[in-house]
Amino acid sequence: MSVRETAQQAFKNHLEYLSSGRIEEWVDLFTDDGVLEFPYGPADFPKKVAGKQALFDYMRNFPEHFKVEFVDLRFHETIDPTLVIAEFTSAGQALSTGKPYNQTYISVVETAEGKISRYVDFWNPLVAAEALNATGDSSLYAAFDAN
Repeated sequence: MSVRETAQQAFKNHLEYLSSGRIEEWVDLFTDDGVLEFPYGPADFPKKVAGKQALFDYMRNFPEHFKVEFVDLRFHETIDPTLVIAEFTSAGQALSTGKPYNQTYISVVETAEGKISRYVDFWNPLVAAEALNATGDSSLYAAFDAN
């Protein structure tokens, strides 16, 4: 596999593992010091999660709150073959409410030797809040973090 194909496969695995609730395998896609960033997260929502343990702690509750399938994946070519820029959507629902969770994403992902070193996640937190009937940031954050 080429460097670009390896980077894109790591991204495809990210979608597969997250949608199937395989959080430990999802965390293993990251480098030891891997970072997940949320530039559009609401107030009191973390802007950055770094390190495998923190990534696991942050994401382990996701499968309990959302059932999603990621669809319409489209990669954008980059000059740097280790950089992945992807657009995709989720088709799913919030398990606690039964409401749809249909999100549009743009992801900018840096990889190193086939592992994700930095993942910048551009998503709309209002879609998640509506799906969860979240009235405050702490309700939304609870869906992603065990704390």
